[in-house]
Amino acid sequence: QVQLVESGGGLVQAGGSLRLSCAASGRTFSRHAMAWFRQAPGKERGLVAAISWSGDNSYYADSVKGRFTISRDNAKNTVYLQMNSLNPEDTALYYCATTSRTGIPITIPRVYDYWGQGTQVTVSS
Repeated sequence: QVQLVESGGGLVQAGGSLRLSCAASGRTFSRHAMAWFRQAPGKERGLVAAISWSGDNSYYADSVKGRFTISRDNAKNTVYLQMNSLNPEDTALYYCATTSRTGIPITIPRVYDYWGQGTQVTVSS
């Protein structure tokens, strides 16, 4: 049973920063891609950032490119999302996700089949 537990969300003013963490347990973490998704009220859940098992490859949605950084520490079974220059449009419930597959493109949302419970990020103007 894979478990993903997010933390680090909260309320921040526009222009501020937050760092989300996702601790994984229940299986070998280091051989699987990890990702962050977000869902704002009334909108579909979308892929924000993803990282390969080795950390060599990463992906960012255009809306966060240059502001967000995804990273992972396989020794700690943890993936991070550093979010800088936050704006109110970043307000959403942020989910950590991983996939049961290996050797797959990290940019395809449907490959992610394990999910955390989400952590709320609210950016005030």
